[in-house]
Amino acid sequence: MATRTKAAPKKTTTTKSAKTAIRPIGDQILVKRVEAEEVTAGGILLPESAKEKPKEGIIIALGEGKTLENGERSTFAVKAGDHVLFTSYAGTDIKYAGQEYLIMRESDMLAVIEG
Repeated sequence: MATRTKAAPKKTTTTKSAKTAIRPIGDQILVKRVEAEEVTAGGILLPESAKEKPKEGIIIALGEGKTLENGERSTFAVKAGDHVLFTSYAGTDIKYAGQEYLIMRESDMLAVIEG
């Protein structure tokens, strides 16, 4: 009679990058805002309180899409990695693992920056 040995459980790592740790739900999109300019075009150094939050960012992750009446999911016109412009009050600011992100709907986006 052969004896079976119990296989060692597989190790799982808990140090995921922030890009894969947050998964938007439904028609939500996870965006990392680009850094604000620290110096004006004229060379004036801006303090943190005077910086305007940029209205552009890079798409990190997409949800599954909005559920349509027929039960299917809609598709997004954008994809992960796209550099986008969005409205001033778009989305919800969140902070995760020391990084700041926005979660917003595709309708809050105005354009994709190409090039």
